[in-house]
Amino acid sequence: MAVRLKLGRGSGLLAFITLSALTLYAGEACAVDEIQVYNAEIADVGQFTIQHHFNYAFIGRKEPDFPGGLVPNHALNATPEFAWGITEWFELGLYIPWAIDAEGRFLSNCFKLRTLFVTPNADKKSFFYGLNFEYDYTSHPFSQTLFAMEIRPIVGWRNPQWEFIVNPIVDLGFGRFGDIDFVPAARLARTFSKDLAFAVEYYTDLGRPGSFLPFEQQSHQLFGVVDFKVGDVDVDFGLGYGLTPGSDRLVAKTILTYAFPVAGKPDDRMGIKAPPALKSSLRPTSAIEMASDPFAWMR
Repeated sequence: MAVRLKLGRGSGLLAFITLSALTLYAGEACAVDEIQVYNAEIADVGQFTIQHHFNYAFIGRKEPDFPGGLVPNHALNATPEFAWGITEWFELGLYIPWAIDAEGRFLSNCFKLRTLFVTPNADKKSFFYGLNFEYDYTSHPFSQTLFAMEIRPIVGWRNPQWEFIVNPIVDLGFGRFGDIDFVPAARLARTFSKDLAFAVEYYTDLGRPGSFLPFEQQSHQLFGVVDFKVGDVDVDFGLGYGLTPGSDRLVAKTILTYAFPVAGKPDDRMGIKAPPALKSSLRPTSAIEMASDPFAWMR
């Protein structure tokens, strides 16, 4: 399940760097560079965001998906993601995936470009949708094809307490070893506050549409997720359990997100999150109030 919990304010960028370092130190992790259900939310117009994915397979598959490929077991897959809000409905992104295998070798997966089209203000709508395209330039330990692509539709419903999202994803590989994979994902979340949510997420890899793999060879993973906040950094942490022999049995994932402030836009992060008593305590005390009551600022 997913949790969003604000633990305090401070330097958001410093918290992002610190959390990234702590997560990296925790282990060497998984064979998927991004374990996430897209919710159609994007950066504000002119805003830059940094997101870093870490996935670690504590108990993973011990054979690669193809000769010479990355072995998922005890491998760390990570992906820094940089995004820029272009319009209210379009965001541009850049991924730089990398991994550390069980033998401690650093492996680069070149880069990916992302174009995301969504309904404006998706976080405020009860029904929302979008369409994400990724254009991949990959390396051999991660893929048998030099060029690949992801097509990710996004369809979701939410109310103040619940959220349900489906991503019916299609992966395409181009060239001699190219293929088509259907890898749908879904998320059901219970929201308790703006910064606290628990969720159940489901990820699959079914194989070629119209000719799915036998069930035991398919990947089916169920994640319990908590979403919360540390300072200005959004944290998504989850543990996943593989339901079939074709799945990694035990996987941990962490996603850290920091959004840079937009120039000229007022910082309203305390506006709706702070209780009335705290809001009043943040109001500057005037000179007249100080003269008549030196302790007015403490009330």
